[in-house]
Amino acid sequence: MYAVCVTSVLVVEADIKAHTPVGQLFVFELQRETFQNEFEPFLKHYGRVYNDPMLFKCNMQSFPDLPGWLRFTQRHHYDNGFLYGTPLAQGKSMIEITVTNKRSYDTFRDRLIITIDPPAKRMPYQAEFFIPLREIEKVLPSTVQEEIRQDMMRMWKTDRLDFVNITSALDRGGRVPLPLAGHYEGVYVKVGSDQYFSECLLRLQTAEHRRQCEAGGRAKIPGDCKVCSYPGNCVTWCKSTLIDLSRPVIPPPAPTMGPGILDAGGVYEPPESPPPRDFLPDYIVTVIVPLALAIILCLLLAYIMCCRREGVERRDGKTPDIQLYHHHTIHGNTSELRSMAGCRGVPPPLSTLSMFNARTGETAPPFQTDSPSIPLILAQQEINTDTLPRK
Repeated sequence: MYAVCVTSVLVVEADIKAHTPVGQLFVFELQRETFQNEFEPFLKHYGRVYNDPMLFKCNMQSFPDLPGWLRFTQRHHYDNGFLYGTPLAQGKSMIEITVTNKRSYDTFRDRLIITIDPPAKRMPYQAEFFIPLREIEKVLPSTVQEEIRQDMMRMWKTDRLDFVNITSALDRGGRVPLPLAGHYEGVYVKVGSDQYFSECLLRLQTAEHRRQCEAGGRAKIPGDCKVCSYPGNCVTWCKSTLIDLSRPVIPPPAPTMGPGILDAGGVYEPPESPPPRDFLPDYIVTVIVPLALAIILCLLLAYIMCCRREGVERRDGKTPDIQLYHHHTIHGNTSELRSMAGCRGVPPPLSTLSMFNARTGETAPPFQTDSPSIPLILAQQEINTDTLPRK
């Protein structure tokens, strides 16, 4: 028991060392089983090992991100992680690997030292193929790489073939696929060799092949180029290219000398005063033209508001008599109510009298009765009188 405790406490961290040449693909797989044993080494001694989800985070030592040539991918916590990329210059990269156990939330840190050696092989002839039915984490395992390499060796007709780079189509501007079965991101695979291209690969550069691709259809390469041991490894020929690095690269032309570039050894003497400039066109465009448009709009609005009015007499002539009568009646009643509000001692208006004719102004004669007031309900004369019919 004491030995097990000492072994679990005194854990010696050892750096992981890896070598890769310049210009060739580097792949390092972060296996969950390896770090699972680091978390709980005594459980494996007793035959008890958990299948815990692991979260990998990688960054360059003392930096928050990875080097420019290196990428990291891990699809799910139950999948292994992959560090992959193609170095372009010699040197050494120190990568910090932080592993988090998502079950127990234990954390383990390791360091990977990548030594980049000089180029081991000369590969002037390279070809890039697009595999649409693959994803980047499914291509990086060594077994899948070997399957793809065997298919391309048969197409190239040579066994001296090595991977130069593997890139996801998302890094090339591709769209994120739907999360459904049968939808994949796609992968670009670049391989190189010192042997010249085979005849079937040279058909990629023919005019007929370009014509088929520009027409929108799938270009078909006849012959032994149709080689893919697994259907998921079949390539799309319209997105495949050949790269010949054996030819010297023509440097870009030198910039032409213009008035803004001094001759060799020349001395620049600034002018004493700037050249004269005519501001009249700018003034006309920025001031005169907007002002003229504003005046024209004001004149048009004034004509519409003032000169297009029909007048009261013409309006009354087009209005029916009954509508004018109603209008004047409303105005007359309004004036009468206002005068009543100013002086409360005036007699009641004609419009409030009983049986008042609004058209003629006549009133009906009052009721002939001796009583000064006529009750609305007969029962109001005698309170105790029952007005209901009785048998």
